[in-house]
Amino acid sequence: MTGSYPNMRMRRTRASAWSRNLHRETQLTPSDLIWPMFVTSGEDVEEPIATLPGVSRWSVDGIVARAKEAVRLGIPVIALFPNTPPDKRSDDGAEALNPDNLMCRAIKAVKDTCGEDLGVLTDVALDPYTAHGQDGLVNDAGYVVNDETVAVLVDQALNQAEAGADIIAPSDMMDGRVHAIRIALEMNSQPNVQIMSYAAKYASAFYGPFRDAVGSGGLLKGDKKTYQMDPANAEEALREVALDLAEGADSVMVKPGLAYLDIIQSVKQRFEVPVFAYQVSGEYALIEIGAREGIGDRDALLMEKLIAFKRAGCSGVLTYHAPVAAKLLGA
Repeated sequence: MTGSYPNMRMRRTRASAWSRNLHRETQLTPSDLIWPMFVTSGEDVEEPIATLPGVSRWSVDGIVARAKEAVRLGIPVIALFPNTPPDKRSDDGAEALNPDNLMCRAIKAVKDTCGEDLGVLTDVALDPYTAHGQDGLVNDAGYVVNDETVAVLVDQALNQAEAGADIIAPSDMMDGRVHAIRIALEMNSQPNVQIMSYAAKYASAFYGPFRDAVGSGGLLKGDKKTYQMDPANAEEALREVALDLAEGADSVMVKPGLAYLDIIQSVKQRFEVPVFAYQVSGEYALIEIGAREGIGDRDALLMEKLIAFKRAGCSGVLTYHAPVAAKLLGA
């Protein structure tokens, strides 16, 4: 401190809006936002998701329309997640490798329309494609096997990169998958495709609406605690991040976001790399439902939470509120 009351009045710089703006330590802009979207089959299809108020699954043409909106709003990246039809799901998740699957069709359509004006981030994991809802291959004992899953994830990542994905985001939490994907991208003439690793992904209770959105919730047998992290662990998250960076990740993600601000801050301080947070479906839904029930103003709630991610050290945030926040920021 450089003074004491009354020489130092902390309220002086808060007395007017212009001064509060001048002294604001953390800035949030539309370029800090990544907009997750759900792809479904058909044409001219919109399927509202009951557990995610205000969010829908869109057919590819609808995704393209939303992508154009993202460009208009100054949102730099969209993230795609498919709702694979039940008849295309299997125990081995083979549809993930189909170059004409929902994900690849959406990637191509967005890149054909928006080109370099918009980045496309794609999820690499098998849960949207498996009949059992797990992120990987399952053995006879019900255990999600690591190395066999990684081999499939590599092919899935290449499939998406060849379709035009700009950022590959492995969300599966298998050991060694970042290194395997990085080597495969280099060997297949895709050196500029980024990897944003879900480096610290926790076995969270906040994922329920997302699983409804991609159609895996009702299929899931058991849980994901053998590969997603224990919410009680912090040091383990730093080890996970260190490994993924050593294996070739360009950026890392902490998921979920709000309950793990301490992890975000620790990762940023320890590694000084781009860190992203996923404001997951349960976090989003709580804001929407809380506002609907009169708990608080929706816009104020969502903006306060987004600025908290930035304050903790995030380079950006994946949020279903991205278009709403971008409009508020541009107002």
